[in-house]
Parts: sequence; C-alpha cells; structure tokens
Amino acid sequence: MNVRMVSSFGFQVMRLSTPLIFAALSAAVCEKAGLFNMAAESMMLWGALIGVIVSGITKSALVGFLAAMAAGAVTGILIWVATVKGKADLMLAQIAINLASAGGTIFLLFALTGEKSNSAVAIKSLAMPKVTIPGVSAIPVIGRIVSGQNVLSYGAILISIVLYIFIFKSKTGHHIRAVGENPHAAESVGISVPKVYFLSWLIAGILGGIGGAFMSMGYLTSFTKNMVAGRGYIGLCASSMVGGNPIGAMFCALIFGVADAASNQLQLTNAPADLVLMMPYIVTIVVLVVLSVIKYGRARRRTKV
Repeated sequence: MNVRMVSSFGFQVMRLSTPLIFAALSAAVCEKAGLFNMAAESMMLWGALIGVIVSGITKSALVGFLAAMAAGAVTGILIWVATVKGKADLMLAQIAINLASAGGTIFLLFALTGEKSNSAVAIKSLAMPKVTIPGVSAIPVIGRIVSGQNVLSYGAILISIVLYIFIFKSKTGHHIRAVGENPHAAESVGISVPKVYFLSWLIAGILGGIGGAFMSMGYLTSFTKNMVAGRGYIGLCASSMVGGNPIGAMFCALIFGVADAASNQLQLTNAPADLVLMMPYIVTIVVLVVLSVIKYGRARRRTKV
C-alpha cells in the first residue's frame, strides 16, 4: 500500500464510521438507563428522510439538519409513550417501530414525490458542509485523512466526549446511571424513572436523527430505500461491547468502520460481491462471539475463586 492508498483508506474509515458512531451513542445513552435500543435504525431512517425533504423545501442544510434531529427525537418519544405510558413490551414495540419505519419512509417518499426508491430526482437536497482544517491539511497522510471531512464526522467525535462527560460527571447523568442499575432504588430516593426514560429516549432519538442526517446529507445527498442498511444494529453492538461507555462505543464503531471501508475496497477486486457486502456484519458477529467467550471465561474464573 502506498501513501495515497493509506490516506484514502483512512479517509473512508472516518467517513464510514460517522453514522455508526451516532448509532452507538444513541444505544449507549439507553444502555446506561437500563434500556435496550433496537430502534436506532428507525431513528436514522426518519432522520435521513425528513432531513432531505425539509432541506429540499427550505433550501437550507441547517434547517434540514434540525428537522432530522427532530424526526429522530419524535421516534424516541413514540417508543417512550408506547412502553412507559402504554405499558407495551419494549422489544416488541421497537420491532414494530422498525418494521413500520422501513415501509413508512418509502410510503411518505412516494406520497410526496411519486418515487419509491430514491429522492435524488424529485428533491434537490442540500448537504452539510465539509471542513478543511488549517495547518492539519498540510500534514502528510494524517492531513489527508482528518482534514476535508464532513462537519458531522468531527461532530461525532466531539459529541462522544460531551456525552461521556454528561453521563459520568453531571447530576442528570448520575440519575440516568442510577436508574439503569436499579430503577426501584433510584425511585426510592426521589428520582423520577419515567422522566429519566423520557430524557434517555429523547437524547437517543436526537443522536439517531443526526446519524440519519449524515447518511442523506453528508455521505449522500439524497434518501434511498433502506439506506441505513443495518448500521443502527451495528451501533447497538458497538455500544454493548463496552457497556454503554460513549468513548469506548466511538472506538468500537471505528473498528466496524474499518470493516466497512475494507468491504468497499474489496468491491474493486474480483471477490464475490455478496460475500464482500456481508463483511461488516460478519466482523460484528465474530467480535461479539469473541467478547462473549472472554466474558464467560472471566465469569468462570471468578466463580472458581
């Protein structure tokens, strides 16, 4: 591999990791609150579609981005209403949301544009800007990897740090973790569990919406059918691997981003196309199996002691 190829691969890794990081952070917030967020996929889908529609109508990338955040937030709130107010089973409610979102986004796209698979022709969506970092762009290799990325790629790293501080250093973050560890004990000391769940789903939805906005207003400039393509589930795996730690989730998402970038590179070779497309998901399964074996081994050693 020459320097140019290394730079190009690194650039792809950072770009492809961005939606995975937001999905992982969305899952991490819920995990710390004792919730299991399977619906990051839906949050990202609705964020991707609504961002494109609103940015196309208003001719403003910023307004479209804010609309994507709102769409993700609404998805999270719907889950809270169904599970906390409606007492629905959390897993079943999220499965229903995911299935409804997969069809609902296409239905809304068709209702507004007459298109069933791609918004590119009917809606002229705007994109979030790319940022060239002064000074860094001139650094060999690293400059080509880091500089020139979409603003949301830098935002993913910044939000990971901010979310870590919020969860582990703030009073509200302590409440979230207390509820996640023992909701009954938290309630006994005056912490409102429904409010914590509402806040957790709201933040998770906003983060998922941002990830969706990147997919349709950063990675691409249009909405396509099933464009999230399982990234919400991969983000959930990344979060689970580190117990919901936002910084750890970010680095795990980067690992999956490497697999995604490698998959793209292999598509340029004679490797079987279907096998190449499976690569990120195969890596996910392998990593989860390895971690499960490690955790099982540790548990057995503790039992013997």
